Amino acid sequence: MSSENLAFCAAPKKPDIVLPPNACDSHCHVFGPAARFPFAPQRTYTPVDAPKETLFALHRHLGLMRTVLVQASCHGTDNSAMLDMIAADPDNCRGVAMVKKDVSEAELNSLHAAGVRGVRFNFVTHLGKDADHDAIEAIVAKIAPLGWHAVVHFDADKLETLAPFLRKLPVTMVVDHMGRVDASKGLDQPAFRMLCELMEDERFWVKVCGSERISRAGPPFHDAVPFARTLVERFTNRVLWGTDWPHPNIKKNMPDDGALVDLLALIAPQPALMQALLVDNPTRLYWS
Repeated sequence: MSSENLAFCAAPKKPDIVLPPNACDSHCHVFGPAARFPFAPQRTYTPVDAPKETLFALHRHLGLMRTVLVQASCHGTDNSAMLDMIAADPDNCRGVAMVKKDVSEAELNSLHAAGVRGVRFNFVTHLGKDADHDAIEAIVAKIAPLGWHAVVHFDADKLETLAPFLRKLPVTMVVDHMGRVDASKGLDQPAFRMLCELMEDERFWVKVCGSERISRAGPPFHDAVPFARTLVERFTNRVLWGTDWPHPNIKKNMPDDGALVDLLALIAPQPALMQALLVDNPTRLYWS
């Protein structure tokens, strides 16, 4: 397993922009601390410790008031670290869990009471084996009565074969990180066209975060902005944004989270777009 993960930026800049009240970080993680919340034995990477206290402090610094924590593969289906942070501020925190195929109704109800509102499925090569389709269908059937959604994280080149399967699932679906497209290939690349086609189905949402992941130019990641802005302008009511802190599996160009916030001035340059992206949409999906 890999342990070559960069430490997150310890002293991010104060953003130049002021975010609207109740702005939400809709994609971030807590890792460990490993001494209290051990990482999964089958993990493909070992992150640096990134505890809730550090994330709470980061959000205060950035001007973010709400949080959606996304379970990452390094903790597997043990959602304890995520649930611990939600419990520390249950009014302002929600979660997206990872669960096993045989998860019980009682377990799901317990997660719902704790603030979980969705499950995540991975189709990213460096994170290990793709999620099993049969397991996904079984889990989706169990979460649908709760009104939960599915978060799907995939490599861009997998969308062509994955899209027909995703379209069959009877729940709202949220695509991570702009579908991990390659920013150097331009807006007309097949992967981005397919993502936009998928978004024409109103059950699909997309996160316009991960600029540092799709960028090929490096900081300040401006080559990612046209993709994010296109999605925000075309699908204003079904877009979300997050820091992706503490940026697992970034091997170079660890982003400054304050600078990532400043990209929002380019991604959502009008107040109505910013309000939808950071406040109205996450409120509707996670707090309604």
